[in-house]
Amino acid sequence: MNQIYIPEGYRPVLDAYDTQRAIAYIKETFQEEFSTALNLKRVSAPLFVTEESGLNDNLNGYERAVSFDVPAVGKDAQVVHSLAKWKRLALKRYNFSVGNGLYTDMNAIRRDESLDNIHSIYVDQWDWEKVITRENRNLDYLKLIVRAIVRAICDTNDRLHVRFPQLRVELEREVSFITTQELEDMYPDLTGSQREKAYVKEHHTACIMQIGGKLASGKPHDGRAPDYDDWQLNCDIFFWDEVLDRALEISSMGIRVDAQALDYQLRAANCEHRRQLPFHQMLLSDQLPLTIGGGIGQSRLSMLMMGCAHIGEVQSSIWDAETVKACENAGIRLL
Repeated sequence: MNQIYIPEGYRPVLDAYDTQRAIAYIKETFQEEFSTALNLKRVSAPLFVTEESGLNDNLNGYERAVSFDVPAVGKDAQVVHSLAKWKRLALKRYNFSVGNGLYTDMNAIRRDESLDNIHSIYVDQWDWEKVITRENRNLDYLKLIVRAIVRAICDTNDRLHVRFPQLRVELEREVSFITTQELEDMYPDLTGSQREKAYVKEHHTACIMQIGGKLASGKPHDGRAPDYDDWQLNCDIFFWDEVLDRALEISSMGIRVDAQALDYQLRAANCEHRRQLPFHQMLLSDQLPLTIGGGIGQSRLSMLMMGCAHIGEVQSSIWDAETVKACENAGIRLL
């Protein structure tokens, strides 16, 4: 069931015209800060791939991809859920060397998404991927990259305040790191999302690591596809959203699976059939570079920095009648 939350007394800070200007400024500025910090080059990326390629992100495994036939090619295509796998193959095809990487605009349709203030069936994010060495496959390197991303976000926010002084959202630069098992130990009676909220409310900027595998309780903290992130070397980055009084996930990222991690995770997730797909065959035979990568939500970043109450204020999508009516009554402009 779709949910809508209207913060008491909420009113948009910017008018319709300045909202569009601010969105453009955030996207342009962050791309500059982010690509410089991580040494990334912009590339073009596909909107759709063939199912047989194995390149589409299966997310939690139950989401249905938007599919259509392509008569001129004689195959069916799927709109991407994300470019998690495609990026790694692109690094090989484009001959990127260690320490260099790519980023791109990723636009997706997630038809089975439940709608609320921060979820839409339309997903727009910066997808990025970088070549690393085997020695970089550790939590210390993961934390290094996380801090660089958070710094780029905070620097963008500071520059936004200069351009639009009426926007005064403050972001915490210091990142608090915690594993999902530590989080479960700390809040054993809460669900995964409740733990995230409790921890991020206290620390304001947090990186929750090691998502996907089963915890001591026998349950995973959250779902994660078995064939892109290494479950021991991944994370989500959260900021505390004062307007919505919640933890807002801005990025899902991680050091990618090598052959050993993929072999284990395919078995653990009961996805052995994927071994026969071309992408997975390349991974299992060590034909792809070792990488780190992730996605950073464009609309979520904009709504966080602009103090918006609903993601529909910064992106055009489709909403149910109840959401449209509630936003209209509260003076919230849905694009």
